[in-house]
Formats: sequence, structure tokens, C-alpha cells
Amino acid sequence: LSAKQRMLLVQGGGAHAHWWAFIAPFFTDRFDVAAIDRSGMGDSGRRDVYSSAIRAREMHAVIEDAGLGGQPFVVGHSFGGQVCRAAVLSGAPVRSLTLLGSGPAALGGHRAALVEAMRPMLLDGGVPQVWEATSVLNAAVTATQPPDVQAFIQRRFLASPASALLGMGEELANAVDRTDELAAADVPVLVACGENDDAWSPTEQQDMARRLGARFVTFPGAGHSPAVDVPEVVAATLQKFWT
Repeated sequence: LSAKQRMLLVQGGGAHAHWWAFIAPFFTDRFDVAAIDRSGMGDSGRRDVYSSAIRAREMHAVIEDAGLGGQPFVVGHSFGGQVCRAAVLSGAPVRSLTLLGSGPAALGGHRAALVEAMRPMLLDGGVPQVWEATSVLNAAVTATQPPDVQAFIQRRFLASPASALLGMGEELANAVDRTDELAAADVPVLVACGENDDAWSPTEQQDMARRLGARFVTFPGAGHSPAVDVPEVVAATLQKFWT
């Protein structure tokens, strides 16, 4: 093992390890950086069944197999934040946890409506049909993104298997609030999000931070994926939290 500190990056729903390509280079001089492709995402294999317990076990395995022992800094985006929370509460050895655009419980608003509609769309037209519906709902947000970012997001979503999206949708629609449990876990937490986050509102995430006794940061001009929208600012915020 190197003498560098260690960090683990956990992507959100429908994403993959390369989601962090915008931000990981800011850390490689000081950290051994690992990013997980959860099962059913990116280059990882597929499962017949997905659950939060399985995803938490995958995080434990990556921490061990990637040589990240000794309590890595962990960053979870969106649904990945909820996966990280489950892993911490099941005993994963982490030095700190950053919840990036990740709320305390089930989704609300138009994204919750999309999750509700996703099952029949996946069964009828597969992942491409869900992508088309997502594009309509997110038109106002994607209009401000550079074309390469739009293409990146589309590629990673279309690579997702329907079964993994169905499992994620079930978990997002039924997620319970475990904030009090996390607060009792005695793990340093940072809660951060884009000022235009439309998954869990900044107000909801700020309240979660208050309950955790955690620092709360918003990123001006960023939406639900600040590590893509403003990677330099997110990197600087993480460095400040860790030091």
C-alpha cells in the first residue's frame, strides 16, 4: 500500500465509476482514489435481485479488496449517498462521509413521479424509453449543460440494465429516514448539494445536515450533479472538509 490517504467515490443511480472523472484528478497527488461500479452499473456484472443490503456489502468488499483499509474518506452522490449511509450503519470502516446531492429518505417532486412511472416504461420500452421521459422532465436543466456533459450523462444512463434501475427505483421510492441512526454513528459528515438540486431540495438536505450536526454547503450554479457541473469548487470543498 502507498503512504497516501485513501478515498472511495460512490456513484448515484444509473451512473458508473467514470461519473467521477470530472473530479478525481484533483485528488490523485494526495490520495489513492477508488470509484466503484456497483453491480448492475458500468462494467460490473448484473444480478437478478438488488437490495440496499447487497449494495452495502459491495462497499465493504471494495474497501477491503482495493486496499482502502484504515478508514477511507467516502463520498456518495445521490442514491450512492444512501448506499454509503447503509454501509456505514452496517459497520463499514470509514473516516468520514460526504453526502453529495443525497437526501434523508424517499424522493419527492417530479423525480419521484418519474420513479413511479419508470416500472411500466421499463417493461414496455426498456431503458431508452425511460431516458426519453427523463430528458423531457430535465429539459430546463440540461439546456444549461455543455454538449459533452449531456452526451456523457446519456451514455452512462443507457448502459444501465433495466433490472438495476427497477431495483434502484424501488429503494428510492421507499427509502426510510435513517438520519438519527447516522447521527449516532459518530462519523464526521458533510452534506453538500447544488443550489438548483431538483432531487432532494437544498432545504431538505440542509435540515438533514442540522439533524446530523454536520456542515452544509451549497454550490451556486450547480444542479443535482455538482461534481460534473462545478468540479473545481466541489474538490476544494472536500479538501477543506478533510483538513
